[in-house]
Amino acid sequence: MVDPQFKKIIIFGVGLIGGSFALALRKAHAVGEVVGFGRSETTLQQARQLGIIDRIGQDIAVEAGDADLILLATPVGQMAELMARIAPHLGAHTLVTDGGSTKSDVVAAAYAQLGSKAAQFVPAHPIAGAEQSGAAAARADLYVGKKVVLTPLPENTPEAVARVQAAWQACGANIYRLTYAEHDAVFAAVSHLPHLLSFALVHDLAQRDNRDLLLSFAASGFRDFTRIASSSPEMWRDICLANREALLRELQTYIAELNKMSAALAAGDAVQLEQTFRSARELRAGWKEQ
Repeated sequence: MVDPQFKKIIIFGVGLIGGSFALALRKAHAVGEVVGFGRSETTLQQARQLGIIDRIGQDIAVEAGDADLILLATPVGQMAELMARIAPHLGAHTLVTDGGSTKSDVVAAAYAQLGSKAAQFVPAHPIAGAEQSGAAAARADLYVGKKVVLTPLPENTPEAVARVQAAWQACGANIYRLTYAEHDAVFAAVSHLPHLLSFALVHDLAQRDNRDLLLSFAASGFRDFTRIASSSPEMWRDICLANREALLRELQTYIAELNKMSAALAAGDAVQLEQTFRSARELRAGWKEQ
């Protein structure tokens, strides 16, 4: 039998992202043993029962030394603390990657907490989330055909980047590379802002006295626009705060666009409204075809 690419991996956070990573590597016969760490004993037990992990980790000092790869699949706000915990125990050949939706803050944490071992950290962001969370939501095909963005550090060796890339490719993902600053600017516009707007709309309705009446008539348009408001509040709190500078820039740009539409609506400017709607539809149709 051929030895797996990764004899042992450790996953912090065995929910949708981390659990799917483990299941995908298992399906590809690319991993020997999976050890899980997390804050919830119940979730860890469930992950073990579902075959996501082989065992629950008890001591980072014991486990980290001989691990081939460690995945940080927690909310980004927890990653600095985790890096501080694993840093003293990382083996010379142990690589670390993550599944965070922001990168500048995670990279800063890596430099601060891993110190001289920062070269062993190869940042990543799988573009494959879902509204569901927890171990039960994990599935082996989550990353198949999906994008994973790597934002390598200058200190990373080509071999380290290639090995982390190979892990994500074994999950079926397509790999792209950006700098961490480019990453955060891009995702502020196309991911973080839409989530902020969706949460804001639902929150606005939730505070109204007639919210039950409004929701009783909500249909597919409301459902599609607000689908992502079902996402984890804790995770999106951390993402918004971590990427707040880029997100604020995008929010101000969006507010300016809303003000233009408000002015056109107030003036009864049908031409301006139609031009805006037509331009938006054409871009959306082109993106959908891709």
